[in-house]
Amino acid sequence: MIQVEHVSKSFGGIHAVDDCSLAVARGSITGLIGPNGAGKSTLFNIIAGLFAPNSGRVLLDSEDVTGWPAHRLFHRGLARTFQIAQEFSRMTVIENLMAVPPKQSGENLLRAWFDWSTVIGEEQGLHARAREVLAQLRLTHLEREYAGNLSGGQKKLLELGRTMMIRPKVVLLDELGAGVNRTLLSELAGEIERLNREHGYTFFVIEHDMDLIARLCDPVIVMAEGRVLTQGTMAEIRSNEAVIEAYLGARHHKPAPEARP
Repeated sequence: MIQVEHVSKSFGGIHAVDDCSLAVARGSITGLIGPNGAGKSTLFNIIAGLFAPNSGRVLLDSEDVTGWPAHRLFHRGLARTFQIAQEFSRMTVIENLMAVPPKQSGENLLRAWFDWSTVIGEEQGLHARAREVLAQLRLTHLEREYAGNLSGGQKKLLELGRTMMIRPKVVLLDELGAGVNRTLLSELAGEIERLNREHGYTFFVIEHDMDLIARLCDPVIVMAEGRVLTQGTMAEIRSNEAVIEAYLGARHHKPAPEARP
C-alpha cells in the first residue's frame, strides 16, 4: 500500500531521513519504532504530504505521490492521526465527524442556496454515519459535547473516528498511546484490530509503547539515524543486538568483564 524508495530529507544540514526505503503491505498493521531522533515523525510527515523529500519517492497504492500536499493525498485515501490530537475544539463531537467527508453539497454556495433539499438529505446521511461511528467507539454519550472538552484519550478516539468517516485505504497513526490511560488504550487497540480484520484497513503505526506494538503490529520496522535498521516480528526485534544498541548504546548490553584474581 505504501512504498518509500530511497527517501532523504535534510534540515539545515541535518539528515533527518537518509536514503530510507521501506514498504507497508496492503491489509497489514505495520509498526515503526526507533529511538528519539531516528527520523520516524519526519518520514511520516513526508508520506502524509507535510514535507516534500529532498530525494527519493513515495508511492501510495502503486501511484507516485511524491511531494503531493496533504489534501490531495486525503482524496486518494490516506488519513492520519497526530501525537497531539488536532480536533475542531469549538465544534461538537458529531460535528467533527460530519465535517470530514469531502465534496459535500453544502460546500457549494449555489447548491446551498438553490438545492437545499439535496444538502439536507446528504447531511442526514452523514449524521447517521457519524452516529454509527460514535456507537462503535462508545462515544455516543458525548456526541453533543464540544470536542475541546474531551480527555486526551477520548480525543484520540475521535481522531480514529474521523478516519472511519471516509473508509480510507491506509491510516497513519502517530503515537496512539501518548497520554491515553491503559483501559482506553486497550479499547483503541481493539478498534484498530476490528477495522483491520473486518474492513481491511491498512495501518502504519509509530508508537513507543512496545507492548502495544507487540499486540498490534506485524511486521515491525526499526529506524535509527534516518534509515531502516531492520524489520521483523516483535519477538525478533526484541532479541536483535543492533536494535538493543540503537536504543540503549553498546555499553548497556555488553557483558561485564570477568573479575581478576
